[in-house]
Amino acid sequence: MAEISVNKRMLGLKDVHVHVEEHGAGRPVVLIHGWPLSGASWEAQVSALVDAGYRVITYDRRGFGRSDKPKTGYDYDTLADDLAGLLDALDLRDVTLVGFSMGGGEVARYIARHGEERLRSVVFAAAVPPRMMRSADNPEGPLTAEQAGEMTAQLTADREAFLDDFTKQFFSPNADGNVLVSEPQRQQAIGLGLQADKLAMLEAMQSFGLADFREDLTKVTVPTLVLHGDADGIVPFEGSGARTHRAIPGSELELIAGAPHGLNVSHASEFNAALLRFLER
Repeated sequence: MAEISVNKRMLGLKDVHVHVEEHGAGRPVVLIHGWPLSGASWEAQVSALVDAGYRVITYDRRGFGRSDKPKTGYDYDTLADDLAGLLDALDLRDVTLVGFSMGGGEVARYIARHGEERLRSVVFAAAVPPRMMRSADNPEGPLTAEQAGEMTAQLTADREAFLDDFTKQFFSPNADGNVLVSEPQRQQAIGLGLQADKLAMLEAMQSFGLADFREDLTKVTVPTLVLHGDADGIVPFEGSGARTHRAIPGSELELIAGAPHGLNVSHASEFNAALLRFLER
């Protein structure tokens, strides 16, 4: 494979500078990473997309990776506005947004706040919509208040120990600890998590746990792919991807057998093939 030319920069977005990387040329695909990682977590997708003739843009969410780490701005309205600022600054049009896990919430909220004028299509990959937190009016929510409280307490007490345990669940079917990636790949994920600001991690965790995207999803009219692993133990398919698929008329569904939450790494070939099939249609 030929060496890929990469344009790296810090892009100013209102009150924050975010680290952005651009690869290749062609129709733009913006990859929005999950929690608590960074744009570097898309390594297995970038080369496949560039080889297929796409311009690939990754960025580190505020507070994560190599971006600025302000004390505020981890609510989804602000994060969606950051995404809008990026698309505006690069003047991207006919864009496909690919939101992984927490990033899927940014896709939904971006459309609700900024519309679809710049978009060609969207992908919700192992994504948190419609709503994670279980409640009386959201009984299918896969996250309980007790689970959220435990995660907050563990992260607050010992971030490294939390990330060591979390990445084992992240990359194993049904979060059972049977890790499906290499140890260097798991350690890389831990390292990306350690680049994040601890306050940003805690605030963003609260945001994706509590945010309600049910109304946002009703605004999605562009072609949509829901891409999920059927063994996702972090964001279980039945409480998230399945509901998003039902909520967006005409959306397509690709369910990858045996894939955990971190399927873009553990099942990169299947993930990339499904994404490319959707992009080519």
